[in-house]
Amino acid sequence: MSTHAVEIHRRLVDTPEAGAPAGVLQLADKALGMLCEVPAALLVLAEIVVLFSGVVSRYLLHSPLVWADELASLLFIWLIMFGAAVAFRRGSHMRMTALVDKAQPATRNFLELVATVAAMTWLALVAHPAFEFASEEAMVTMPALDISNAWRAAALPVGIGLILLMSVVRLLATSSRRMALAAVLVCGAIVGGLVALQPMLQGLGNANLLVFFVVIVGLLVFAGVPIAFSFGLATFGYLALTTSTPTMVIVGRMDEGMSHLILLSVPLFVFLGVLIEMTSMARAMVQFLANLLGHVRGGLSYVLIGAMYLVSGISGSKAADMAAVAPVLFPEMKERGAKDGEMVALLSATGAQTETIPPSLVLITIGSVMGISIADLFTGGLLPGVVLAAMLGLVVWWRARKAGGPTVARVQWRTVGKSFVVALPALALPFVIRAAVVEGVATATEVSTIGIVYAVLAGLLVYRKFDLRRVWPALIETAALSGAILLIIGTATGMAWALTQSGFSSDLAAAMAALPGGAIGFMAVSILAFVLLGSVLEGIPAIVLFGPLLFPIARQLGIHDVHYAMVVVLAMGIGLFAPPFGVGYYAACAISRTSPSEGVRHIWLYMASLFIGTVLVAAVPWISIGFLNR
Repeated sequence: MSTHAVEIHRRLVDTPEAGAPAGVLQLADKALGMLCEVPAALLVLAEIVVLFSGVVSRYLLHSPLVWADELASLLFIWLIMFGAAVAFRRGSHMRMTALVDKAQPATRNFLELVATVAAMTWLALVAHPAFEFASEEAMVTMPALDISNAWRAAALPVGIGLILLMSVVRLLATSSRRMALAAVLVCGAIVGGLVALQPMLQGLGNANLLVFFVVIVGLLVFAGVPIAFSFGLATFGYLALTTSTPTMVIVGRMDEGMSHLILLSVPLFVFLGVLIEMTSMARAMVQFLANLLGHVRGGLSYVLIGAMYLVSGISGSKAADMAAVAPVLFPEMKERGAKDGEMVALLSATGAQTETIPPSLVLITIGSVMGISIADLFTGGLLPGVVLAAMLGLVVWWRARKAGGPTVARVQWRTVGKSFVVALPALALPFVIRAAVVEGVATATEVSTIGIVYAVLAGLLVYRKFDLRRVWPALIETAALSGAILLIIGTATGMAWALTQSGFSSDLAAAMAALPGGAIGFMAVSILAFVLLGSVLEGIPAIVLFGPLLFPIARQLGIHDVHYAMVVVLAMGIGLFAPPFGVGYYAACAISRTSPSEGVRHIWLYMASLFIGTVLVAAVPWISIGFLNR
């Protein structure tokens, strides 16, 4: 996510110099915000209530609510679209801004406007196909609810229309009309040029894949256009200009990609991550680890590694994990002489280290897209995280030994025991989540609702901390982050479908099968490729886009699905949290309020250790699949 995500909205909704009155634009912006934020927050709450009611009726009352899943699915697509609109208004859609951030202020402002116009172009192009798709779905009836599926599908044209209105307001509200006109002309010229070249493009055959999915996607992503809209533009252009496929198919593929019931767990685990920080559950876990290990030289660095491992076992969002742990640990680490750059480097590295810890959103996405058992993925993700934690621990030990310095007094065992008792309800939650899914007691979606209720009760009854004033903003933030993630999954699904239909997948399979070294060569290339993809596209869009292409090849070469999943997720994590392009690194800097330049020189040793750990996981399949029930 952009490090200046919130600033985009502020910068582009400044008071205009001329044209539309400032008051009208500000009123329109606020109205659109309310129109999206209120239903988005209520939909998150409704999903929790519906799904938890289904859990209670199924497991306690032994009388399943047959309509619960259908209703949850209907509400889910509306949540995605309203959440995506909230994310657009806030400027928090995931995007690659490493190059944009380095540009001069005038160039940066122009690129922000280009990103807005590019998004607006895709929204305008896909609005009518979305309406057609919703109209077609009116003929389908939802069996349990006995209502038209148009009630669900209508979310797509409504959400697209709302985001389109927001993009128009943002463009009109910019203080530089000349720059806005230039951005419109540049985007219009590119679109017009591609339309004019349509006869030539149709004669290029599969070379169009290079034009649209490498050149155009690359230019859009590096120009700072949000990843979801970059994928959407390239896919729409490819299908509309080089094939006879109806553009309505794009919307159908998006809907299919976003509508897997397992993906319902994404907003719920995001909200759970907010709750563990709000209720002080994360603080209790960190305090226990600090009492246990704080006296060791470099002890709080070990605590940071362990705390991120534990907290990642509750929340599926890395940003939520880092935001829960860093504010608790960093002040004490500073008092003991740790430098800002060292702390943010280790925080970013632990973000990559814990990518496979269930309930990882990337693992849930892999299970949804590839049809792999979530229970197997959750089981397989634990030990690779331990291996990478050990690799980071070696670096911490070496640096602490080299730096020397005084140690602090050991905390009395009585105090350690008390902090353990206080932390026990929080420490139990990640084990409850894993056990429930792995043992087949509940699905990932069901267990996320159980976790939310557990966290609320623990906050109210045990830790006596539950600030009701923070619940509403947390619901809105959950909807925004979930909408941004799931819109990427939708557009990436459309793009992956286009690649598959072109025959590219069979060509790729042949090329990868011909690599020297067989499975070893394929695994080595996969690691390098996903490190690069993780730095540019982030983990979820990369896996949705390339998972359907590469996992079948891995199977043909005899590589276990879970083993391959762990390797590619770890590789993507390295790319995601490594500078200069990894957006996870900049998120860690923002959370710790540290300049990105301070952490760069400290992070490479950590990243090297993570890379070695990833190679070790790749070389020893037992680390990933040794505990699976085969």
